[in-house]
Amino acid sequence: MKRKLLLSIILLSLFTVTIAQDIVSVKMYKTQFYKTSLFKATIVPALFIGWGLSTIHEHGLYSSYDAYNDIYKLHFKGTHLDNYLQYAPYVELIGLNLLSIRGKSDFINMALLIAKSELIMNVSVFTLKHVTHELRPDSSNTHSFPSGHSANVFLAASLVHQEFKHKSIWYGVGAYTIATSVGVLRMLNNKHWESDVFVGAGIGILSVNLTYLTHKYRWGKKPNIVLMPSYNKGAMGLCLIKTI
Repeated sequence: MKRKLLLSIILLSLFTVTIAQDIVSVKMYKTQFYKTSLFKATIVPALFIGWGLSTIHEHGLYSSYDAYNDIYKLHFKGTHLDNYLQYAPYVELIGLNLLSIRGKSDFINMALLIAKSELIMNVSVFTLKHVTHELRPDSSNTHSFPSGHSANVFLAASLVHQEFKHKSIWYGVGAYTIATSVGVLRMLNNKHWESDVFVGAGIGILSVNLTYLTHKYRWGKKPNIVLMPSYNKGAMGLCLIKTI
């Protein structure tokens, strides 16, 4: 009974810790040591990945094997819903735009942000899968670590959160709730260990955070031209200043 309760708490943290990332960033910013954008972009994903790594096999406070044994007792029949839900945050992203609820990025920059995030995530996930050769709980193959479904859905949820948090935090809440359900289902379906899900979620969030950190929003922007008076060595004139 205690293990089931702990499992519920851990899985719920996939949602609650992620939503808290902006709160953590704001509070940390007040301290000199934590002012860097890189730290703020990596702290929450690092917690996810760190927890996942600490629970590999029989290790950690609540190991992957502990979680597997508790899930086995539930006699879950299995579902393919997680294969479709992983794209649900993208549907939310499109739906909000169709409803004229605009995010902070225009269409071109949004497309670039998605492409760059997906590239970082996919390279990371598939490299780790082929390097680690971790056997899935159902023994179907050795591509268990990390969870690609979890990485993809948390990536999409993070994009929704980043784009619409200035409108309402509830858009991100909805997206992260879906992402959490996918992580839970991957474990219930016997496709992934606890460690796979946490590390996958961390990689998804990290991919988005690093993309936003490095994106300069130069595409699709019209240059701003300012005409200003100038005075140089006794001669007056006009100075044309263009900013991108």
